[in-house]
This record gives sequence, structure tokens and C-alpha cells, in this order.
Amino acid sequence: MTIAFVFPGQGAQAIGMGQALAETYPAAKAVFDEVDAALGENLSKLIWEGDIETLTLTQNAQPALMATSLAALRALQAEGIAIDHAGFVAGHSLGEYSALAAAGAISIADTARLLRTRGEAMQSAVPVGIGAMAALLGLDFATVKEVAAEAAAEGEVVQAANDNDPTQVVVSGHKAAVERAAEIAKTRGAKRAVMLPVSAPFHCALMQPAADVMAEALTAVEIKAPAVPLIANVRADEVSDPAEIRQLLVEQVTGSVRWRESVQAMAAKGVTEFWEIGSGKALSGMIRKIDRSLTCRQFGTPEAVAAVTEA
Repeated sequence: MTIAFVFPGQGAQAIGMGQALAETYPAAKAVFDEVDAALGENLSKLIWEGDIETLTLTQNAQPALMATSLAALRALQAEGIAIDHAGFVAGHSLGEYSALAAAGAISIADTARLLRTRGEAMQSAVPVGIGAMAALLGLDFATVKEVAAEAAAEGEVVQAANDNDPTQVVVSGHKAAVERAAEIAKTRGAKRAVMLPVSAPFHCALMQPAADVMAEALTAVEIKAPAVPLIANVRADEVSDPAEIRQLLVEQVTGSVRWRESVQAMAAKGVTEFWEIGSGKALSGMIRKIDRSLTCRQFGTPEAVAAVTEA
């Protein structure tokens, strides 16, 4: 049996996430302390006692979700599960940074600072109200790309941003173009088109200013070869060369998150079980829709971590 460790992206945040892990496992608490020190603020207090609106701000949610994922991983390690228990690591959007930190490619402190920079850059790349994202339900990726091409008229951008699973593809771009894509999608057989409550249009060409910021930020950070191969978002294939990882993290800001293909690639390489490490179970839901033969487990609580020795 080959296992993949997968790490959630934005949207999985919740007040109180990781708190029980930190109270149960000193190694998990140490992760939150390290992130707080790296950012020079008490982010853990916001995560555990703050309000969801502030936590959901992109510049807070990104390092917070990474901290929670790495705390869960450290708890697993305290139970004897090392990173090389996994055959591959992968993460959804910001979760790719969590995966790299988990595999030792980037330090936790550097990852926290990178995600704070990434969150701020993505938020400021497009003025509020200019961009939007929508989930198109019931259409495949190829069809959504056609829909986006048709909707991107009049010089406006709209792209297929997240290929989450066979039933859900997210488009991103100028608000009017995204709304056009939602209407066109319905004529192409989409079951629903849902506008998403996001503060910026992620993973499309409008994020180029943020990609430029990340290109500069990443040059100042040491990246090592990961201890476990990474399945990269924009390539949906494994990568281990540090220079290549650095470039793909820049491309990821404007590129599509090819999650469906990434899961299929891991399954083709022999992965039969996916461990979702951190907050929530969104990735497990996607994975089951991609391939119902795959097993999913979630590790975001002390109870789940303590039960790992039974596996």
C-alpha cells in the first residue's frame, strides 16, 4: 500500500483548528510557536480565539492553514509516523507550501513568511470588486476551458482556475467575464454555477503582479530537495529539483490547480490511500469523486492522530 499525504487549501479554515492538537502534543504546539515567531505576531491566538472574518483574510488564512497542517504532521510524527511513510506529498494551492514544508524542502518559518507575502500579494493584485470566482458544477475541465474562452470577450480575463474533481471546476477572472461564464456554463449543461465568496480572483492572469512578488520572495529562501516527491499543482506530476520547485511556485499563482489530474497521477503511481493532514475534509471529498476506489483518512484532531497506530 502506498500512501500520499495531502494538505488543504484556502476555505478549510475554522476557528479553533489545531488547538486540541497543540494542547495534546508539545511538538504540535511548537509549530504554532514557530509560526508566531516567524511572523512577529500571535497568529495562533487569532486561529483559536479570533473571528472567522479576520482569519479568512487571505494573508491570515494561508499561514494559519499551513501551521495547522504542520502541527498535525508533527503530532503524527510523535505517534511514530515519519514523513517517509508517504510515497508522495501534494497540496491544494497554498497546501503545496504545506506539503513542501512537511517534506523538509522549506523551513516552517520561511514557509510562514512566504505565505504571508503570498496572501498579501494576491489580495492586493486586483482591487476588491474587480475580480470574482465561480464554481461550475457538472462540467468537465475541457468543457469549462471552452466556456472560459467564449466568455473572455471584450478584453476581459476568465480562466479555468481549479480542476477540483470531475464534477467541479472553478473559473476566475474579471467579475463580468466570470458571470458570463456562469451563464454560458448553464447552456452547456452545468447543473449549477455558484459565485464564490472570495476576496480576489486567484489562479488566473490577473494575479501576475502577485506572481512577480513571489518570484522575488522565493529567490531569498533556501529550497532543498523534498524528502518525499512532490506532485506539483501546475504540472500534475512529480518534481524534486529545488530550482524547478521554485519556478513552479511562481507559475502556480497564475496557473490552474490541476488537482483532479494530480490525484489521478498519484493513483497511477500506486497510491491507494490519501491522508488529509490539517483542517477539514474538503480534499477527501474531491478525491472520492475522482476515484471511488481510493481510501481517504483525515488527520486534524488528536483522536484521529492517536488512532493512526491502528492503521
